[in-house]
Amino acid sequence: MNERERRQALADFLRKRRARLSPSAVGLPPGLRRRTPGLRREEVAQLANIGTSWYIWLEQGRDVHPSASVLESLAQALRLTRNERRHLFLLAGQPLPAPTFPSEEHASPVLQQVISDLDPNPAYVLGRRWDYLAWNKAASSVFAIDQSAPPYSRNLIWRLFTSPTYQVCYPNWEQLARGVLAELYTASTLYPGDAWFEELVEDLREVSPEFGQWWSHQDAPLSIEGHKVMEHLTLGHLEFEHIILQIPSDPDVRIMIFTPSPATRTKLERLLEPVTSRSLSRTRLPVQSEKR
Repeated sequence: MNERERRQALADFLRKRRARLSPSAVGLPPGLRRRTPGLRREEVAQLANIGTSWYIWLEQGRDVHPSASVLESLAQALRLTRNERRHLFLLAGQPLPAPTFPSEEHASPVLQQVISDLDPNPAYVLGRRWDYLAWNKAASSVFAIDQSAPPYSRNLIWRLFTSPTYQVCYPNWEQLARGVLAELYTASTLYPGDAWFEELVEDLREVSPEFGQWWSHQDAPLSIEGHKVMEHLTLGHLEFEHIILQIPSDPDVRIMIFTPSPATRTKLERLLEPVTSRSLSRTRLPVQSEKR
């Protein structure tokens, strides 16, 4: 891509991202006489705190060179995702920006509904820090996600290495734990400077001898998908096929789905059956033949 093509690609990218935003989405009044969808150019310039004429030149593909700080302002004004932000910098000919570390991660309502609809298949959503972001009733019942585990109450890795219950439930706990630990090590190298990973590692070193021993090995990640067996404390023997899905717009978010074996599915269906239905089935009177 030559310089002229790059500037035109940048202009097209900005126009498309501007067109998809409504005024209400960015806290602006709707205004009158909007003949085209999305924000006006002057509104984007206002949100980014840059000159309107200068922004218009960018959308016209003129030979202007936005600085990294201007691109950051535009990324925020246009509500760009992490991948879109990187793409903006590439199109502008700037070095790739340092990764941003959101203080909190959330699953969208749509994703939460998808996870809920998967019952009785246990399913949950993990963020880049291995925190549970969303889960369904089956997952809560099998993995006790609703139970608090401070100081990292919603962190899968913290639970895996600090909860005695996990070591009892998984016959192959060591293999699973080492595989997850290798994934954590890879994730921590992708986000240098994120103090959260450093704090988690140090805390795990203090409370888990196994973590301290295996962390220094820095094993290569192995697949943690496949056949899973659990000896659940209340449900007994459970078997699943485990797969991991990623969201293209946010590869750090993973969807964990556990497809139960027929016997396990029967247990989960009975467990998740509404209490009222179970009560009715227990109290239903036998049908008597009509007297003649």
